[in-house]
Formats: sequence, structure tokens, C-alpha cells
Amino acid sequence: MLNLQRFSKGPLIILILILLAFGPIQALMTDGISGIISWIMDTMLLLPAILIALSFHEYAHAKVADLSGDPTPRNMGRVTLDPRAHIDPFGLIALIFVHFGWGKPVMINPNNFNKRRRDSILVGLSGVATNLLLAIFFGGIILIIRSLTPSFFSAGFGYMVGYMLIEIVIINVTILLFNLLPIPPLDGFGVIADIFNLHGTNFYRIVYQNSMLILMAAIILDIPSKLLSTPLFSIVNFIMSDIYKISDWWQMLS
Repeated sequence: MLNLQRFSKGPLIILILILLAFGPIQALMTDGISGIISWIMDTMLLLPAILIALSFHEYAHAKVADLSGDPTPRNMGRVTLDPRAHIDPFGLIALIFVHFGWGKPVMINPNNFNKRRRDSILVGLSGVATNLLLAIFFGGIILIIRSLTPSFFSAGFGYMVGYMLIEIVIINVTILLFNLLPIPPLDGFGVIADIFNLHGTNFYRIVYQNSMLILMAAIILDIPSKLLSTPLFSIVNFIMSDIYKISDWWQMLS
């Protein structure tokens, strides 16, 4: 679990200031007050997508762990879709400012699993699988609305609804890809640790103890964006253009 209390407030404040530079400060310097207003509006429309994606992602981890025989997530109140149980404040800030972030990791006890290694891997992959299904589902909702009312997303309230819906697709794919990075406490590192049985090794302990610093360095160096921007666009475009034949989906963001 990522425990922010293990780190001094200094590095966190520095990173938050850096994240601010990616968002409102950059908007202010580029377009002045109008840029700030536009950024605030875009952020408000983005929040529903973030809450849905994070809540379902962490719920999936908790539910699969519960079904696999571990009562820990249920005892900690994590088998719920209530966003308040799953939001990690720092991960939420990162998602808002740089569009890459995470939820509060679900605590599990693998000793309770019916089949420890198999169930650990299933729990690790359940979150990203849920995000993929959500992206496909909300892409389908866009298709249904557009088929019934072709001009609904063109302006006004319809435009805001369309913006939120396409952001739900994008944010779910974003969280899917980001969590597959082999960085603790993200799912990718956990799945690799389970596959190669790294738990209990010095490598696992050292990397996990420095998880926050590794995440900070990755975000500061803009590594997620450099690694994931191309696959992010490819997956979203596949869902919208190839599955649902909406080739102009990107115009819903303009």
C-alpha cells in the first residue's frame, strides 16, 4: 500500500507545485484569466470520469479478493462503489493535473486466498479489466445517444454530456494503462511480483519502500505521458472508430 505518511511533507509539496504548473499555472500563463476559467470548466467536466473510473477500478480489486476468500477488503469497507472509500487524494490531484493517477490501494491478505498465486494475479488484473469494460460500455452509450439523436452532442447541455462521456472512455483507458506500469504500488508491479514470485525478496522490499519517490520521479520526468500517449490514443480510437464506427470522436473534446 502506498503510505504517504512515510514521506515528509516537503517532497509532496514540491510535487504538488509541479503538478500545478501542468494545469492552472500553465493555463494562466498561456491564456490569462480566460485560460483559468476554461481549465476549471474542463476539470469540473472531467471529475465524473475520474470518480467513476477510480471507484470501479478499486471496487473490482476488493470484490475479486472477497470472492477469492479474503475478507480484508470487506472488513475495511472497500467492497463498495462509494468513491469516498477509494479516492487517494494525491492520486486524484495527479489525475486532475496530468491525467495520470491512481486510487487508494486495496489492502489484501493473500494467505486467505483459495489459490494464492492465481487469485493474487486475478485481483491484480481485475481493476484494469474493469476499466477496459467501462471504456467499451460508455463508448456504446455514446453510439446509442448519437444514433437516436444525431445532433445531441453539438452544443449546449448535449456538448457537456458528450464531453463527459468521451472523457469517461479516455480516463478509463488512461487508468488501465497507467496501472499496468511496473511501478509500486500500481497493479503492473504487483502482477509481475506474483508471476515471478518476488514477494519477500530484497528487490521487492527496496522498490516498495521507495515507491513514492519512484512515482514522483516518473511524474516529474513525464514518463507516463511519453510511454502511454500513443497506446492511449490507439485503444480509445479502436473502441470508438473500429468498434462503434465513430471516427470523429475526438471532436467531442474540442
